[in-house]
Amino acid sequence: MAEHFGDALLVILSAPSGGGKTTVCQKIVETNSNVVRAITCTTRSPREGERDGIDYYFLDERSFLQRVEAGEFLEHATVHGNHYGTLRSSVFDRLRDGQDVLLSIDVQGAATIRAKAHNDAELRRALVTVFITPPSITVLAERLRKRATDSAEVIEQRLGVARREITEWVNYDYLILSSSISEDVRRMQAILAAEKMRQFRTMAPMKDC
Repeated sequence: MAEHFGDALLVILSAPSGGGKTTVCQKIVETNSNVVRAITCTTRSPREGERDGIDYYFLDERSFLQRVEAGEFLEHATVHGNHYGTLRSSVFDRLRDGQDVLLSIDVQGAATIRAKAHNDAELRRALVTVFITPPSITVLAERLRKRATDSAEVIEQRLGVARREITEWVNYDYLILSSSISEDVRRMQAILAAEKMRQFRTMAPMKDC
């Protein structure tokens, strides 16, 4: 059965670890009443201050794999040794209700959804992809160290992954070179506004008879 999402947007935001996508997502949701964030499932342990059902759905590996087997995920991937996935229901239910959905996922998940959209006209119509990255690996390394949530070894691993992920920006509709939080959010707002004005999502005024 085909899905019908109207003019709702599915906005994918990807970034290397420490790239700032979580903060940008929070600000966009706070300032746009029709934008909701799809909550990702993960098997990693919660970081300090993270809440189940708010930041992530924290699942054990068995529960996660059962959901994979049941086909409940729109996309799923293994990143830094942990499983991550987006439930189809958390995205499609909101799109059908006319809400714009903001989805913060890695490049693997984004590639999976792009591939599905290739054969799904409604999903393709809704999909907008944005990649955000600091201007250099040096800046990214400084952000990760300042965050102080990972060991030096883990930070080096994340930087290695980030070097590979950053090359994927060419597959996205938009690229944001991160500067300040306020400027990154302003650019995201501009992208949302521009996408809402795409000719296939709006109706031209009737000509005078």
